Amino acid sequence: MTPGTERFDFELEVAAVVGRGGRDLTAEDAEHAIAGYCVLNDWSGRDVQQREMKLSMGPVKGKDTATSLGPYFVTPDEIADFRDGNGYRLEMTCTVNGARYSRAVWSDVHWSFGEMIAYASRGAEVRPGDVIGSGTCGTGCILELSRTHDSATYPWLRPGDEVVAAIEGLGALRNIVTEAAPVIPLRTRGATGQEDGTRPRRTDGAAR
Repeated sequence: MTPGTERFDFELEVAAVVGRGGRDLTAEDAEHAIAGYCVLNDWSGRDVQQREMKLSMGPVKGKDTATSLGPYFVTPDEIADFRDGNGYRLEMTCTVNGARYSRAVWSDVHWSFGEMIAYASRGAEVRPGDVIGSGTCGTGCILELSRTHDSATYPWLRPGDEVVAAIEGLGALRNIVTEAAPVIPLRTRGATGQEDGTRPRRTDGAAR
């Protein structure tokens, strides 16, 4: 778990692994640069993430805890018969301790991997071995489920929970949530020795 989090979450995604690099690629060229796919679970400490992203500067330590990939590496030709729209007609699911949380279909994605990799290569280089996440599928995280339903039905993850992220044809990725490492204080303030937050700040008070 993310150190300091009380709202630990999974994110059900597909990962594309780049097999041939390049720069300023077209979407078509980028599609052909994909070596294969696997299941991706992009874990998040939502409360830490929310504090860090108040200035819309992007995820920092709220995302910097773990990323799970696997269990198989599937090449595009192996699932070519399921190609549909911007993805593949393959079911995506996630369960927590055996209870169904998420269900989606890969082909419902808004942007294709070719388009996303082409965008990533704009003015930069993508390289063989780079892993590109699809972004969370619909219903693919507790953050969405707790907002559209309720947090009692879809509680945040706790140590010991088993999370199974599965994609038809790509396998099921099983993980057990483990307790976070303790937060190491960055500084103390005054004579009381109280912690002065967990993030560096500039002198103007804006989070860095």
